[in-house]
Amino acid sequence: MSKKDSTDFSLWIDQTAQLLQERRWQEIDLPRLIEEVENLGKSERRGIASQLTRLLLHLLKWQYQPERRSDSWLDSITDARTQIELIIEDSPSLQSYPAEQIETSYQRARRQVAQQTKLELAVFPANCPYPLTQVLAEGWLPES
Repeated sequence: MSKKDSTDFSLWIDQTAQLLQERRWQEIDLPRLIEEVENLGKSERRGIASQLTRLLLHLLKWQYQPERRSDSWLDSITDARTQIELIIEDSPSLQSYPAEQIETSYQRARRQVAQQTKLELAVFPANCPYPLTQVLAEGWLPES
């Protein structure tokens, strides 16, 4: 593979898949293949963490700014839950990851919501006030 080809990820995937199908093991860039496979798992976990942060951010906004509630917030809440569900459907081994990640995601959401709402950080609880089962439950919203 030329230097130019090595920077085209899509082309590299196609070529690597072809080499695997043809069982041309010696021609496969094994270190890069290993790195990319490892990154797939990281990407899924990052996706859950990102969606969980977005979900918590909008739940906090919903609770602490009831006068500004909107359909776009509901859409974001619903979509974040759906995205988490889809990732876990594809990779059931990540079922426990939201529980492992909720406090870290909450701290990110807490900082972001304080910045976005211009409310003091201390207004928001220091630890996640919502049980994970409710956070992920379709239709659940916190009270103001």
